[in-house]
Amino acid sequence: MRILLVDDEKNISNVLKAYLQQEGFHVTTAVNGLVALTLFKENPYDLVLLDLMLPGLTGEEICKEIRKISATPIIMLTAKVELEDRIQGFNIGADDYISKPFSPREVVARVKAVLRRTTLETSPLADILTYDNGLAIDNSRHEVRLHEKVVPLTPTEFKILCALAKYPGRVYSRGQLVEIVQGHDFGGDERVIDAHIKKLRQKIEAVPSDPKIILTVYGIGYKFNPHQEE
Repeated sequence: MRILLVDDEKNISNVLKAYLQQEGFHVTTAVNGLVALTLFKENPYDLVLLDLMLPGLTGEEICKEIRKISATPIIMLTAKVELEDRIQGFNIGADDYISKPFSPREVVARVKAVLRRTTLETSPLADILTYDNGLAIDNSRHEVRLHEKVVPLTPTEFKILCALAKYPGRVYSRGQLVEIVQGHDFGGDERVIDAHIKKLRQKIEAVPSDPKIILTVYGIGYKFNPHQEE
């Protein structure tokens, strides 16, 4: 699998590249945002490792640009450790977040975990599910359409939507959704799910501030309501 590693610190970049190559990954490096975006648009990658503190374009800006054209998994690498920074990262489309300093072995493990989550087909959904509100979930193509137009979801957003759509009306807690999309070993704050849900609503709800498809069950979590029954 091909990985784009974006980091302006050559020592970190060289070490991570060596560890990833030992695990069989093909790694391309970029030292700034402009180079990274050029490489991404010209070559297929299975995952992006993205430092946030970059010269020129920031990592957040690069993430936003990638999300306009692709759902390729993105893992952010950063010295920012505040919860709000992590939530902001998930809000703009990150699939995972690793704080510096980190162990190269941890990065490799996180890369493998994200790739497993985004490639493993575990959903029992039918190939295509369609709803009266114009929403269609195409599990075979790993895409969502709204009124025949493809909605660019991140792998994490797609997985959340599929999880909720398995059992319409069933309430999932934040903890259950975290386990589904992040795995048993996730050690972060469950509120990151709220950030993913917010972005998902912005993409599939007619009025995101008054959601009808993904409903909040206060004090518990979320449920899928494709027929918009109140």
